[in-house]
Amino acid sequence: MRVIEFSEYGPPGVLRVAEVEEPHAGPGQIRIATRASGLSVGETAIRAGRYREILPASFPWRTGFDAAGVVDEIGPGAVDLAAGVRIGDEVFGMATMEGRAANADFVVLAAWAPKPAVWGWEEAGGAAGSVETATRVLDRLQVRSGHTVLVQGAAGGVGSVAVQLAVARGARVIGTASEGNHGFLRGLGAEPTTYGPGLEERVRKLGAEDVDAVFDCAGGSLPQLVAIAGDPGRVVTIADFSAAQYGVHMSHSAPADETGEAVGAADQLAVHGLAEAVRLAGQGKLRIPVAATFALEEAPAAHELSERKHAPGRIVFRH
Repeated sequence: MRVIEFSEYGPPGVLRVAEVEEPHAGPGQIRIATRASGLSVGETAIRAGRYREILPASFPWRTGFDAAGVVDEIGPGAVDLAAGVRIGDEVFGMATMEGRAANADFVVLAAWAPKPAVWGWEEAGGAAGSVETATRVLDRLQVRSGHTVLVQGAAGGVGSVAVQLAVARGARVIGTASEGNHGFLRGLGAEPTTYGPGLEERVRKLGAEDVDAVFDCAGGSLPQLVAIAGDPGRVVTIADFSAAQYGVHMSHSAPADETGEAVGAADQLAVHGLAEAVRLAGQGKLRIPVAATFALEEAPAAHELSERKHAPGRIVFRH
């Protein structure tokens, strides 16, 4: 089968499509014939070597953590985990953190849910990672009805989902993005503003004197975000490894090493968010914005677009 991988750190050009043996579902797992899979923003940084001291890559590194497709193999015990999943079912979900390789023709999923009928394959293929990450952080911040939430980098793959999930919880959401993406954010239910110097004043002008929680999806602005929140405990980042310097929690779900232990202080995965996403999608309250789709062979171009950080929504590979 085909899979995207890289065997050295470097620019997008180090990516290639390799032919490898098909994986098979183990206990509590299922395998899908992939229809679409997501590009993880974090993996562009892993590929470039920016995380090598914290999350070292084991080569060849096979990319992709989330995918959608048709169930074609069920491991022992998997039926009980998904209320009777069957061969031929359409699902979306996440690969194991240590196995990865979701940008492939066949993917073994460790967590999954039925594909909502209102989502196309591209939406479903890019859903699980963004939903899990957004749910994990919103849960940690204890976001609920009546709260005001600031999402920094709200137009991206995770940010756009976080906005919708926070709105569904009854929160008021302010989202930062470049001015060209403000209409996009309004359509998701957020009040848009630009990022950069003067953000504190712009937030106050929106009438948000008290911000209950800040979800940083972009990185590089933690002192500013802590000042807006008034307490570093109200800020969680998924993008800034300087978090500890400011007393901010960095939420990530690291892959395991050869002993099975998580690399780094990883948070527990919020896989319960997948079922909630299905419910909200059925109510018309959650869509997965897709910025662009690429063939597997176009992986370098997909990573280049991701690194420009101006594409609203998730970048997805079609299979």
